[in-house]
Amino acid sequence: MTEPLTAESILDTAEEVLRRFGPAKTTVVDVARALDVSHGSVYRHFGSKAALRDAVTRRWLERVSAPLAELVDGPGEASARLRAWVHRLAATKQGIAREDPELFATFRKVTDEAGEVVDAHVAHLAAQLTAIVASGVEAGELSVDDPAAAGLAVLQATAVFHHPAHADEWRREGLDGQLDAVLDLVVDGLRIRPA
Repeated sequence: MTEPLTAESILDTAEEVLRRFGPAKTTVVDVARALDVSHGSVYRHFGSKAALRDAVTRRWLERVSAPLAELVDGPGEASARLRAWVHRLAATKQGIAREDPELFATFRKVTDEAGEVVDAHVAHLAAQLTAIVASGVEAGELSVDDPAAAGLAVLQATAVFHHPAHADEWRREGLDGQLDAVLDLVVDGLRIRPA
């Protein structure tokens, strides 16, 4: 007896098919063929190719952001957690690009087409940074009028180190030192100034 078809098994197979054929050449029929089911069976779980693509993208982005959650409410000063958060995000994305360049290239193309999913991911990341900044304000460590604006600003200020559009720059020598220099400026700008 074969395993029942689930959304997860479809997404697992869709990732492999995307890796093999790339996003431009991958169809729902290819995914169904790899699962040895009819394309109608796949459509029962995902109503369109775009819905399947968005679900694969969402799952990949969740794997990227999940390890960051423990730093949001974790112990320690907000500035140290903020630094660790940005470093972990950069290391995760750069690691995927280095260790599995085919998959990274595929997801880079797929995310270009999944605007709403990517927008939700960016909003989620900014919300995590906002929570870190807000905790620093509450603890009297940071002085920021608008933690949400500051959280988004941190994400944007460090984009060259984690945004896939900059992946070609990640091979530069001394990149970690450059990230530390940017974070020094960012954190210094968030700190309380003596009166």
